[in-house]
Amino acid sequence: MTRTLVTGSEAACGVDAANASTFGSATVVRLVNTTSTARVVTVATAVGGTTVGTFTLLGNTVEFVDKKPTQAIFAAHASVLGTSVGYAN
Repeated sequence: MTRTLVTGSEAACGVDAANASTFGSATVVRLVNTTSTARVVTVATAVGGTTVGTFTLLGNTVEFVDKKPTQAIFAAHASVLGTSVGYAN
């Protein structure tokens, strides 16, 4: 069974590339959409960088994103919260 190892404090995602976060240079980030509205999440090359990719985080769901330590995440709304995590067995 895989468990989630919390390694940082939860915070609202920034809403543009300039306010994106690396979540402490995390390589895995747990994202939760706290509303019933689907929100677009973007992974960027760095804070203020160009887009690597995007996905839609459905309302009231959780997703784990693997990324490089320098990559940053932002969302279409601050109702998406993120925290750095790892996996523990």
